[in-house]
Amino acid sequence: MEELTADVALVGLGAAGGSLLRALVRDGRARAGRRPLRVVAVEAPSASARRSASRSWCTWGPPGWRYEGDVAARWSRVRVVDGRGGVVEEALDPLEYRLVRSGDFEAAVAACAAGAEGVELRRAEVLEVADGVAGASVRARADDGGELLVRARWALDSRPPALPVPGRGRTVLLQHFRGWRVRTAEPVFDAGAATLMDFRVPQPARGTAFGYVLPTSAREALVEYTEFSRQPLTRARYEEALRAYLRGALGVGEFEVLEAESGVIPMTDVPFEPRAGRSVFRIGAAGGAVRPSTGYAFSAVQRQVDAVVAALAVGEVPVPPVPHRRRHLLMDAVVLRALDSGTVRGSELFPELFRRNGAARVLRFLDGRSTVRDEVRVMASAPRARMLRTVGGLALSAPARRRPAR
Repeated sequence: MEELTADVALVGLGAAGGSLLRALVRDGRARAGRRPLRVVAVEAPSASARRSASRSWCTWGPPGWRYEGDVAARWSRVRVVDGRGGVVEEALDPLEYRLVRSGDFEAAVAACAAGAEGVELRRAEVLEVADGVAGASVRARADDGGELLVRARWALDSRPPALPVPGRGRTVLLQHFRGWRVRTAEPVFDAGAATLMDFRVPQPARGTAFGYVLPTSAREALVEYTEFSRQPLTRARYEEALRAYLRGALGVGEFEVLEAESGVIPMTDVPFEPRAGRSVFRIGAAGGAVRPSTGYAFSAVQRQVDAVVAALAVGEVPVPPVPHRRRHLLMDAVVLRALDSGTVRGSELFPELFRRNGAARVLRFLDGRSTVRDEVRVMASAPRARMLRTVGGLALSAPARRRPAR
């Protein structure tokens, strides 16, 4: 068995682990006394079943972002379409909606690791992350069968949470989707606007469903079918829904599929605890970065990363913060229960939020940067009586116990 020692062990180099590695290198690898920290990152091999396939990450903000070189596309306008075809469209100026493709981001992470002294990247399947009195240990197995043991003062684990979600919560939904990057025979897309939600798709009895369109030209776009519901669909059902959405709502004739992606993201009021032990911490989705009511996480991940790097720079314990305020999580719990119970239809709720508040206020709310005044106005635009019934139901219900996947 090969053994390595480090100040920081990073487990996984997706959005969270990769962002943390890049931040450590950018900030001079926060120092341990007078020397830079030694960092060992362990990422699953490309052929591993645990390694996520190609996927797209989106966020928004002003121009001049820290990952500007990774942006594959950007939009100055966003739109939401209700079930009857009514369109709410708004310019985001001075903000922009951005797309980062995981392959581009991961290539930048690998280049960052390769060019940094004191940073070592290993491709291996992580078998165990263990906490101890003197630090953490990460045990992994490489493709050739050889085992690797990394002993570190701190371990930051960015692997996604197990499904079903372990812990106690009143509502456990999943955001599950399949997307195609398509090229059409005729120009049909408006390349200047991202469609965040298009409800011109059949709605499930509980939860909601919508189309999501990120056009990169008049003839190419990432088109996704997304549901917020309790169970994922089969691949055949996703693709049937995608074809129906492309042909029907979008009016697409001939097209070819260039690439496919899919995913499942927990949307729940189950609390995610970033601290897993004395020296082991979770960052990213398993550390509470996902906004429960929407599934967005990239911006919250950056807040966790900045806090960890700042703590390491002054020799403090690098516990990632829960990046969402308590009041936001409480509001999200109400929205999730309302959708899951069928008390409120997502196809009515979300278009009305954008229509009555404007995109800038709603996006501030979704990003956790809203003021109390913003939040009062957003919640006041929801169906008041039905939301109050939902609040009452939540107060009377006991959290359900979820068992982790075996």
